[in-house]
Amino acid sequence: MINSSGRSGDAEVAIAAAAAGADVVRTLYGQRLARIDKGAGDFATAADVAAEKAILDVIRAARPEDAVLGEEGGQHGGADAERQWLVDPLCGTLNYAVASMLVAVNVALRDGAAAVADPFSGEVFCTDGETAWVRSEGADAPLVPEPATRLVDVNLDPPFPNAPGFRATDLLAHPDFVARFRPRVVSTTLALAWVAAGKRAAYITDGGDLSDSVHFAAGIALCRAAGCVVTGIDGAPVGPAGRGLVVAADAETHELLMAMICGRA
Repeated sequence: MINSSGRSGDAEVAIAAAAAGADVVRTLYGQRLARIDKGAGDFATAADVAAEKAILDVIRAARPEDAVLGEEGGQHGGADAERQWLVDPLCGTLNYAVASMLVAVNVALRDGAAAVADPFSGEVFCTDGETAWVRSEGADAPLVPEPATRLVDVNLDPPFPNAPGFRATDLLAHPDFVARFRPRVVSTTLALAWVAAGKRAAYITDGGDLSDSVHFAAGIALCRAAGCVVTGIDGAPVGPAGRGLVVAADAETHELLMAMICGRA
């Protein structure tokens, strides 16, 4: 039974919804699935659609008055609703379609609770908007960002709205980056949860305002609650005038990356 009220109740709704989506993603993994063409080389699979339905069912049962924006199904309820959930049922569809397990299920209440589920590890990374933790096998542990891995995940997927001023590929060739960090490209926002959990030192992506993106809202909420440094690629706060995303486990890592980006963004 999901707690029906309060901030902690919203977190449990987010966790239950993300876990429901993850169950679908895991169950359908490796099957030949119908594809829905989105244009420009992008597509959804039947798993995306089924996972989003499972997530919506949980949210509707627990929060029937809330609006939901889903990547596949679009807007449910008023877009100007006081409470709106942002749902990305399968982040990493291209990975999933070729039987790669690097995917995430993202559920976030705008300006509130959020959860990111890893369907294959069984971990659900969570926040109530103030604190952040990971739930695994029924046990909760706090998320503790840590830069020691020196692994920086860089999103190389288009579009690149800030080019030619900023190109992620240029950063990978920067002498200071090569000397201090090791790049990773997993092509899923699961990497944001990994920054919060100390599995990555930082995450970088191009883009515009990502604060209300179904793809990024849950990961941003997690990282903020865990104490990560979260800005755009220009160092400004993430928001309506934002430009991409730089999330670092600590201030020193963020400063190093911004120094490399400076003059290019």
